[in-house]
Amino acid sequence: MLLWTILPLSAMAQTFDFDMTKPQPVYNAESGYGYDIVPAPDKKKPGEPFYFSVKVDDGNYMVRVVLGSKKKAGETTVRAEGRRLMIHNAATPKGKFQTFDFVVNKRSPRIDDKTQVRIKDREKEYLAWDDKLTLEFNGDAPAVQSIHIERNDQVPTIYLCGNSTVVDQNSEPWASWGQMITRWFGPEVAISNHAESGLTARTFIAGGRLDKIMTTLKKGDIVIAEFGHNDEKEKRPGDGAWYHYVYNLKIFIDQVRSKGADIVFCTPTQRRAFEADNKTIKNTHGEFPAAMKSVAEREKVPVIDLNQMTKTFFETLGFEDSKRALVHYPKELYGRELADNTHFNPYGAYEVAKCVVMGMKQLQLPIVKYLRPDWQDFNPAHPDDWQTFKWAPSPIKDIVKPDGN
Repeated sequence: MLLWTILPLSAMAQTFDFDMTKPQPVYNAESGYGYDIVPAPDKKKPGEPFYFSVKVDDGNYMVRVVLGSKKKAGETTVRAEGRRLMIHNAATPKGKFQTFDFVVNKRSPRIDDKTQVRIKDREKEYLAWDDKLTLEFNGDAPAVQSIHIERNDQVPTIYLCGNSTVVDQNSEPWASWGQMITRWFGPEVAISNHAESGLTARTFIAGGRLDKIMTTLKKGDIVIAEFGHNDEKEKRPGDGAWYHYVYNLKIFIDQVRSKGADIVFCTPTQRRAFEADNKTIKNTHGEFPAAMKSVAEREKVPVIDLNQMTKTFFETLGFEDSKRALVHYPKELYGRELADNTHFNPYGAYEVAKCVVMGMKQLQLPIVKYLRPDWQDFNPAHPDDWQTFKWAPSPIKDIVKPDGN
């Protein structure tokens, strides 16, 4: 019997190996590893998605999965924590295997001995804020040989700050670009997503999320911030694009640079709001994109113009097909009709993540040298066909609309 099967994980180094062709336990806090969230895989029902969790400290972890099976052909999607896409539809013929490496950032709300991030009640159920590193294995025929997990805090980390268009959406059918961008970076990069639905630049800071980032931020890291959707609805004295909004963006700049790290701004994604001609997306963000660009120009902060890129994306898809990028579903699928013109579904989030990566390339950020070999440059005027986009839905579903709009 291997050592890690008889000692509590907290008593050992943060390196683990699991042979997934052999029986594994159901997760419990004492052993600290095992099948989780849904029932363990049933040999009589091959092809069902499953989760595997390991109790670990906060940090970055290199994960190596060997996919495939001696007995069957496989098609496996791997997601981590809050549905962060790591491996998408990896096909393995019968008797053939593929090895994939990626880095997962695991975090808890703890900032220090006295303070914690003030997460929302709904976030307490998220997989992204607990004491476990959780992997989801999904797809037409998930086939997993082994899992290796090893702590690695030396890799550069991309920290994401923002709202519901950025957050790791915990449940189907909602999705955001922050949980899709992980698909395109290799094991030389970690991505730590601190965004949450309904947040503004001000409430992100006030909730301790920037303080949490500052506990691990280091030279060579990047902080990407996208705000605007909810900031434009704040109505206190001084609120608006040109005072509190730019004031709070300046706090991000100063804090990040104090650690020798780099900051990048993203203008807010467009809403699916067409003009009367049903051809042109209208601006619903007022002066907020211009205000972000103004402070960025003054402070020499690189900007990804996601506002313009998603305008092009929606207009290219057109009035009807643009619904295919958002949470628009008939009553038959989720028990009631869903028609949300702000929040992306997996296809839309996947395409917007490509916009962000392309923006990083256009800015010539050094970290793009770690893009995976299968990355292909993207133009939102020529998006992927929504009809051929293939997504294996996670078992966790929730039709409650995310905070914010």
